[in-house]
Amino acid sequence: MDTLRLGASFALAFIVSYGAIWLLRPLWHNYALATPNARSSHKEPTPQGGGIAVLLGFACALVLIPSTLPLYMAFAAALVLGAIGALDDLRSLDPAPRLLVQALAVTAVVTLLPANFHVVANLPTWFERTLLILGLLWFVNLTNFMDGIDWITVAEMVPVTAAIALSSFAGALPADAALAAAALCGALIGFAPFNKPVARLFLGDVGSLPIGLLTGWLLIRLGERHPAAAVLLPLYYIADATITLIRRFARGEPVMQAHRCHFYQRAVDGSLGVKAVIARVTALNLTLIALAAVCIAIPSPPVHIAAVATGCAATGATLWSFARVAKRS
Repeated sequence: MDTLRLGASFALAFIVSYGAIWLLRPLWHNYALATPNARSSHKEPTPQGGGIAVLLGFACALVLIPSTLPLYMAFAAALVLGAIGALDDLRSLDPAPRLLVQALAVTAVVTLLPANFHVVANLPTWFERTLLILGLLWFVNLTNFMDGIDWITVAEMVPVTAAIALSSFAGALPADAALAAAALCGALIGFAPFNKPVARLFLGDVGSLPIGLLTGWLLIRLGERHPAAAVLLPLYYIADATITLIRRFARGEPVMQAHRCHFYQRAVDGSLGVKAVIARVTALNLTLIALAAVCIAIPSPPVHIAAVATGCAATGATLWSFARVAKRS
């Protein structure tokens, strides 16, 4: 991978994202203010819509990325989800049509993967792609669900996208995906200063939904050559969201309704605080990146199994530490 192009994609996306937010700061307060309620982590009305700048930064960086049909389909689908998210930020949409649009967008993205694309070579193509559609649809929604405190999406997605971009030096994924990862990472870092605790700006659904789709698409591309690494990198978000969903479903609670049941939210509501939660999530993600790097460097199934098992144990320990804090409070 050309280091200069990787750095240029990152830098352009960062500059555009940061600059767009800075220039539009006077307008943010007129866009879908998030008013505090019983499920909120913030205490003052806070503007949403930072995701618009992230998408703009990513879009501008596309001029530096090779034009491929899978990439442009992923970006087009991200724009569709961003539009749906913007409407949802302005006025709550019914979950059914929102989910239908998401499903159609995700299906288009997976369908237009390269014809010879496989994560598991022995699986029939139709079956594997059905699993990828369901997995990507869940990843889009869990990214939206998990975006519940200041900097949580930054702490999750910046390490993931940075690791994906850097893995290209080991030939882990094609150039279009590597440069797209660098661009998304740069755009997110451009947003980060405005979202640090206490946040002056939120991503909103206009940001969390397309970020989930683009990151999920990047993980799928990584999974073609290194499936263990693709599982490890987003493990915290997947574990927290999935376990929380299962627990809410088992208790008969509405799973699509906003809540404060995620492990990190319960820890914040306890005695840990936002910055301490972000520090633990970041530390876990650095551990998962190291394990993913081992999987990329050593092509050995036993090593991959051990790395994934270690990643699951580390993620479980982090969730347990959050639950312990909540239980003590």
